[in-house]
Amino acid sequence: MSDHTEPNTTLPSIAILGSGSMGSAILSGLLQPGVSVTGGIRVTNRTRAKAQELAKLPGVTSLALEDQPDANRTAVTGATVVLVAVKPAMVPDLLREIADALEPGTIVISVAAGVTVATFESLLPASIPVLRSMPNTPSVVGRGVTGLSAGTRSRSDDLAVGRAIFETVGTVVEVPENQLDALSTISGSGPAYVFLLIEELTKTAVAKGFTPEQAAVLVNGTFRGASELLAQSGRTPEELRIQVTSPKGTTERAIAVLQQANLTATFDEATDAALHRAKELAAGS
Repeated sequence: MSDHTEPNTTLPSIAILGSGSMGSAILSGLLQPGVSVTGGIRVTNRTRAKAQELAKLPGVTSLALEDQPDANRTAVTGATVVLVAVKPAMVPDLLREIADALEPGTIVISVAAGVTVATFESLLPASIPVLRSMPNTPSVVGRGVTGLSAGTRSRSDDLAVGRAIFETVGTVVEVPENQLDALSTISGSGPAYVFLLIEELTKTAVAKGFTPEQAAVLVNGTFRGASELLAQSGRTPEELRIQVTSPKGTTERAIAVLQQANLTATFDEATDAALHRAKELAAGS
């Protein structure tokens, strides 16, 4: 899934509570060749059908709340790491449910957007270190970027374990928690900005006479190719842009128009709006 995973990564026993898209993505990362989870992986979800599907995966114990109302408590018993990947609104009740089933020193990692370390620490025993993460959707294909923040009770060893888990689905950036909302406006929301640019350039291609199918090949392939070139070349985006932009050529004319649009100010304004909304959500409005 990812070429960021270190060869032969060894991780301790892990419980994943909630197997929606992000929980499932992390599970896929943990099941890659070269990743060994000693003590196994336990996952929980609401329905029996989904649990039966996950139970087919090697080394995975899958529990359905539909069959076992105490499945979350069962999953965390004896686990070294617990990933909380349920919907944010469900987090407080879940933490109250599992609090006394956690062994002292168990690392609890939030994968729930907007739920603070303070909320986790207030509902869990003082012996439980907490980390907060902000993965993004490309984690599903092993190309994620995850922001990872320490809690007030976590140590560098705990962060190292969290980093190793999220590196199975991409790259990790460690930041203080007060930077996590800002990070979410860049890497968290960022895939949507890229998809919007792809949408708009695709419409332009169709307007130039290409079929929707041709336009998709041209635009999707160009974005993918440019990203791969950036990843492999070791050069900055600016250097690569200048390389494509011949003096007095066609690209130079197009770039001049795009630069007149003041994209810097537009991206500043857009990410500021996202950050403002993140603060509103944190305040419960």
